[in-house]
Amino acid sequence: MTGKIVIVTGANSGMGLATTSELAKGGAHVIMACRSRARGEAALRQAQQESGSSNIELMSLDLGSFDSIRAFASEYRAKYEQLDVLVNNAGVVTIQRELTKDGYEAMIGVNHLGHFLLTNELLEPLQLARQGRVVNVSSGAHKVGSINFDDPNLGKGFNVAKGYAQSKLANILFTKELARRLQPTRITVNALHPGAVSTSIGVNRDTGFGKAVHKLLRPFFLTPLEGARTAIYLASSPEVEHVTGEYYVKCKPAKTTEKARDPKLAARLWEWSEQQVGRASDKE
Repeated sequence: MTGKIVIVTGANSGMGLATTSELAKGGAHVIMACRSRARGEAALRQAQQESGSSNIELMSLDLGSFDSIRAFASEYRAKYEQLDVLVNNAGVVTIQRELTKDGYEAMIGVNHLGHFLLTNELLEPLQLARQGRVVNVSSGAHKVGSINFDDPNLGKGFNVAKGYAQSKLANILFTKELARRLQPTRITVNALHPGAVSTSIGVNRDTGFGKAVHKLLRPFFLTPLEGARTAIYLASSPEVEHVTGEYYVKCKPAKTTEKARDPKLAARLWEWSEQQVGRASDKE
């Protein structure tokens, strides 16, 4: 990874932090894209300590704001010519219905639309890399997911499992459609399921809601580093240099549901996503 530039979203804790440290250890210059400056700075110090690398920097990015995403991409493009790897790792689980700054239900807004816009904004520097890679962290939860085009923001009956599964199915459909669209280029796009990982996902950072349940289940979870292994593999391994449009579990290609492989559904989601990020202000 020496000389390669990597962006990791949601890098201030859990798998994002583990991914940052490991890739920096391997010689990459890693940019930690974080929403909270304070948490990001603490994580930056930890990553530098764990990796023994000073080639790590922090940049502000709020995936729940289209303006913030465009500003981040613009700042990145002004500073760097190429981007070797984009790890779309950040993810939210909201127990109660929350909205992004642009008015989207948080899980579809951050987990899918935020990464959809970010990736599209960074395609130019990815194309300038010798072999650009996009790594999307999805989940086995996609298996029970549906894209609810009539009510994507779950205004008519919010359910956390339904919202999370919808966003994780969207991650895979996005992976498939982007891989298809980038076919003539050297950029590869792959998705993965990290396993059940002990991170702070699902815990409300302001109220601490969800902490007790989380503590109880922790012994049954993988560590963040174990969960990050497949993302690290897809970001760095020469074995997958020419592999695109796949879904990985434990560093091996795995089967998705039929729905996640539906090209018509992927094309329809792409079109819907483009409309949302293109005209956030006049959305219904």
